[in-house]
Amino acid sequence: MISDLRSSILPPLKWLSDQDPPVPAGVSDWLMELGSMTRRFENHCTCIRIEPQRECFITRDNLKEEAAHLPNSTCYWLREVILMGDNQPWLLGRTVIPQETLFEHNEALINLGTVPLGRYLFSSGNLTRDYIYIGRQGALWARRSRLRLAGKPLLLTELFLAASPLYTTNSI
Repeated sequence: MISDLRSSILPPLKWLSDQDPPVPAGVSDWLMELGSMTRRFENHCTCIRIEPQRECFITRDNLKEEAAHLPNSTCYWLREVILMGDNQPWLLGRTVIPQETLFEHNEALINLGTVPLGRYLFSSGNLTRDYIYIGRQGALWARRSRLRLAGKPLLLTELFLAASPLYTTNSI
């Protein structure tokens, strides 16, 4: 079933280029994290909770600029969530997964519900990352990663909200 698409939970983001000022080291350490962001967040709270906002199939027309990062597919699984740390909103996450990535052993991605994406991805043993782009939305930092599960792509965009430890702690 293809969903009617309302606006994303993510506001428009400005992706940085080489011409932008350098990202502060403490912020960069968070944004360039290669491991599980969920695991890193867990070092700063007693409880991580995921609040799903939208989980549905969408068409390529709904991808906008994300389409440049993903192969053509009949449809894509969209998951938008709020990650809460000790009941404070820390991160908005948007994952777009081509239907072909869901084949074989990755069907569980459409049934994550309140399970953090990182728990699934980093337990698979077949995860690689093509790149991380850094962006902004006003004073907030964001990142976009194209990941691959067993060589098949998915796109993850994360906006770090004001209560996130990215803004309140030194790197850990």
